[in-house]
Amino acid sequence: VGAGDLMTASFGGSAVGLTIVWAAVAGAVLKWFLTEGIARWQMGTDCTLLVGWKERLGRWLQIVFLVYLLAWSFFTGGALVAACGVAGTGLLPLTADPTHSKIIWGVVHSLLGLLLVRVGGFKLFERMMATCIAVMFVAVVATAVLLAPDWAGVAKGLVLPRIPEGDLGWVLGLLGGVGGTVTLLSYGYWVREEGRQGMSGLRACRIDLLVGYSMTALFGVAMVMIGSRVTLDGGGANAAPRLAAQLGDLMGPGGSWIFLVGFWGAVFSSLLGVWQSVPYLFADFWALWKGTPGERRESIDYANTRPYRVYQVALALVPLPLLLISVKQAQLIYAIMGAFFMPLLAVTLLILNNSRWLGERFRNGWLANAV
Repeated sequence: VGAGDLMTASFGGSAVGLTIVWAAVAGAVLKWFLTEGIARWQMGTDCTLLVGWKERLGRWLQIVFLVYLLAWSFFTGGALVAACGVAGTGLLPLTADPTHSKIIWGVVHSLLGLLLVRVGGFKLFERMMATCIAVMFVAVVATAVLLAPDWAGVAKGLVLPRIPEGDLGWVLGLLGGVGGTVTLLSYGYWVREEGRQGMSGLRACRIDLLVGYSMTALFGVAMVMIGSRVTLDGGGANAAPRLAAQLGDLMGPGGSWIFLVGFWGAVFSSLLGVWQSVPYLFADFWALWKGTPGERRESIDYANTRPYRVYQVALALVPLPLLLISVKQAQLIYAIMGAFFMPLLAVTLLILNNSRWLGERFRNGWLANAV
């Protein structure tokens, strides 16, 4: 949860109002089933989904995924550093020109995130994420409630799903952006770090995913509610200050500061999550591409391999030029690109999780197949 949910939901809510609130919930439900499917494959086979793709579906899928991963990493990295730049500018403008301040803060957050996840390791990463997400969740939900929203409109948006004419992009972006995209695959590496295995591991995964995606749905709905009460034309470097100023008019200065702190917690936790987890995917890809034997691959500490470190540094540095384009434009590109990953993931999980390669206890049920 982070920048995709916050930025896309607020811009979407501002553009089309509460009519798309259903997409935040639908996105979270969809992501629960997809991530549970990833966990089920891993708990049942003791290998990551990338291994399943290569060994069961062929090397061609590996190549397709690598091309997509490189493009996604570039645009996602750019959207995240831009969002962090906006959040930093909202809390403490460094220059009179908000665009320059956004660029400086974006670079600072990118390098700080790299330092924290590189030096601190997985345990510091867990603590940082827990802190940022707690701040984000409490602040954003409190802001939504304090705005005294149109609860009837929220209920209508939830029970009568519809796509506003000409606004399919925002619906697709919200479905794609809420609760992660390519980063869903990172869950397999996080549970590997925790040592989860078998049915007991799967039960633990289902519980934390249920809690996590319930919060994700609530967070997405809250951001659409906030966005529906403000005007976000343009969407440049002053998006956060402008949003906070309008919230301040509605709730007072305290309300705007609550939101700005929550905004920062959301986007910086999102950056930390990507900087720490996506290099796992490249490191796993690299080990598979080189033909590392399975038993040796399972014992690799990916976070300390050269491919992981190189990709992590590239993630923090290569997308920085995207700080020069519109925040709103970068966010929509990132969210829609993420949405295009969902069909690929869904189709491969339908194949792998219904196959004889997975034990009967771990195979898809009718509900998972239907979703």
